[in-house]
Amino acid sequence: MRLAVAAANFGFMFLLLPGTASMAAEIKVLSGNGAKATISELGAQFERACGHKVVIHFEVNIAVQRRIEAGEVFDVAVLNPPVLDALIGQGRIIADTRTVIGRAGMGAAIRAGAPRPDISSVESFKRTLAGVNSVAFPGEGASGKYFVSLVDRLGLTTAMKQKMRPMPAENTVEVVADGEADLVVVVASRICGVPGVQMLGLIPKELQTWIGFTAGVSSNAREPEAARELIRFFTAPAAAPVLTAMSIEPFVD
Repeated sequence: MRLAVAAANFGFMFLLLPGTASMAAEIKVLSGNGAKATISELGAQFERACGHKVVIHFEVNIAVQRRIEAGEVFDVAVLNPPVLDALIGQGRIIADTRTVIGRAGMGAAIRAGAPRPDISSVESFKRTLAGVNSVAFPGEGASGKYFVSLVDRLGLTTAMKQKMRPMPAENTVEVVADGEADLVVVVASRICGVPGVQMLGLIPKELQTWIGFTAGVSSNAREPEAARELIRFFTAPAAAPVLTAMSIEPFVD
């Protein structure tokens, strides 16, 4: 319901945006996987609101960075701040288009319908990790690296060695829905929109880290004005309930 209301608000809001293009464009977006559900939803709403076509390619941040550094043509990048900033430093992203979309904390999820374990405290989270047969996490990317370091910090490296399941980005959460892993720990926004899983919530605040999402326009964009419109759409006030529903704190660096 919240997303439907937000979409209706966007339809009106878009008419008020300055510089709205009258000709339809195809905007190519290269995005990290962390905000996949959110960027897909906002991209679809943007298409309905303005008639532009949004084509989105999702990969882990480092893979997107490699594509951009290899010279791939695109219009908008949505990446973690350090990666986007590195590309700005290389002149591949226009510096004054750098825009904060929001941030998300680390979360955990299980297969829908499975008994719900407790992760509300450090000790209960440790017990849950120790009690499951397998834990999926991203094999690449910021949230995966953080989880591996967190397991070590909790003194569970040896106990968890046979349980750890580093997964490719496209299957990190999906393997839980398929029953191939009991639990997944990943940036919470990545869990949203995956059928067959249920979010347990964020991991305890004492263990928490935050993953940021920023956007920028390519210095070689084929559709630079439409690209700027899309980023304004991502960060308009009406985007806030969409972001919140997808476990992203809006517009926080």
